[in-house]
Amino acid sequence: MHTVVVGTSGTTAEDVIAVARGNARIELSGEALAALARAREIVDALAAKPEPVYGVSTGFGALASRHISPELRAQLQRNIVRSHAAGMGPRVEREVVRALMFLRLKTVASGHTGVRPSVAQTMADVLNAGITPVVHEYGSLGCSGDLAPLSHCALALMGEGDAEGPDGVVRPAAELLAEAGIEPVELREKEGLALLNGTDGMLGMLVMALADLGKLYTAADITAALTLEALLGTEKVLQPELHAIRPHPGQGVSAANMAAVLKDSGLVRHFQEETAPRVQDAYSVRCAPQVAGAGRDTMAHAALVASRELAAAVDNPVVLPDGRVESNGNFHGAPVAYVLDFLAIAAADLGSIAERRTDRLLDKNRSHGLPPFLADDAGVDSGLMIAQYTQAALVSEMKRLAVPASADSIPSSAMQEDHVSMGWSAARKLRTAVDNLTRIIAIEMYAATRAIELRHGLTPAPASRAAIAAARAAGVQGPGPDRFLAPDLAAADAFVRSGALVDAVEAVTGPLA
Repeated sequence: MHTVVVGTSGTTAEDVIAVARGNARIELSGEALAALARAREIVDALAAKPEPVYGVSTGFGALASRHISPELRAQLQRNIVRSHAAGMGPRVEREVVRALMFLRLKTVASGHTGVRPSVAQTMADVLNAGITPVVHEYGSLGCSGDLAPLSHCALALMGEGDAEGPDGVVRPAAELLAEAGIEPVELREKEGLALLNGTDGMLGMLVMALADLGKLYTAADITAALTLEALLGTEKVLQPELHAIRPHPGQGVSAANMAAVLKDSGLVRHFQEETAPRVQDAYSVRCAPQVAGAGRDTMAHAALVASRELAAAVDNPVVLPDGRVESNGNFHGAPVAYVLDFLAIAAADLGSIAERRTDRLLDKNRSHGLPPFLADDAGVDSGLMIAQYTQAALVSEMKRLAVPASADSIPSSAMQEDHVSMGWSAARKLRTAVDNLTRIIAIEMYAATRAIELRHGLTPAPASRAAIAAARAAGVQGPGPDRFLAPDLAAADAFVRSGALVDAVEAVTGPLA
């Protein structure tokens, strides 16, 4: 099994994916254990002093003015976890919970939180045992971090609340810890607060969304090329010279991907042989690289933000290298929230342009000789008419999901936390948007491959033929009379979601970006 070693200097997106989705084993480095011990010595020394220190010997948030006596501090740390584990709604996905737990461990291991090495080791042990605390959809405002989601995770470390075992069954956390031979933690000064104060949930979802969108943008370049081919369009707009004079990196990548798919196509040159050749294709076809490319550049910016946050130690207060313990606002989720919303906007636009291309394939007045709705016997058969309805409904939902969560703020904690990021909400809606985008691209793929097969007597590009053959082998059926369409669309969705579309094309073209 792959092992991820957690040190003091953050982590990588690849490690987050490995832990969240691949169940990679986690080890704490010797450097991390030493840093944890050093920082804990500082916290213990402050706890022994009569002067109040926020998070060590005081209450929290709007209650920070109360100095807590030593005999109540363990109770204080337990109470913050219990009271903050106030989430409601559906359970959050296992991979999201594993990502946020791992990212909290990443910050704890930095040596800036004052948590004991034994607590960090318990966090790693719980992940390694496949125990996943039950976390709920609602409860985070994305400021002071993802408080409620992280509190549910900390509750499980204490042996309280519910968690999912490695068998997928939800049971009391105490039972699962006992079966795994893990002792529940007894929290001491600062530790309860340190387990709750981070952007870990929204960051984990950002990392996973970037991984998924990277594959989807390549798939979208492929489906755009298939549609261009099916519409007998011109590939001249993909020439690298045209994109070099507008040097947005993503645009050039998308154009190169499309050109690779269309190499040696017998359809794209056919327009030149028509009695009334087209001078230009519609925007949804001609501007595909510009729209997908802008999305790629948005992803590059979001990945830069994610890399900075992955290197960060987000907590309040923090232990500085010179021994000071200082309050700060680094837990505010604005940097992550903004790019989560930006990605949702870009994804909505990519879905929108894909739907316009699909609609063009189905309209006999704009499809340059294809049958209405790609039907076998139009009038008797409806073809893909309602498949486009489904795609349009998904696009409409994508537009609603593109409304920024980070433009909102709602005050909390008796106006102490009077401006929040709503980053968790931005991340949750982006996950839905990525799911919907996959379905939208799958429907375009379904329509475009059928349309190409209806161009009798013309030879598609080798990459297109490979995509069609792989789709048919995966149960995505081709042209013919009307049939129960939902299973076909489900097969198309699975084909795109699994990466099989990209794999089939890359077997011919070589690696696409």
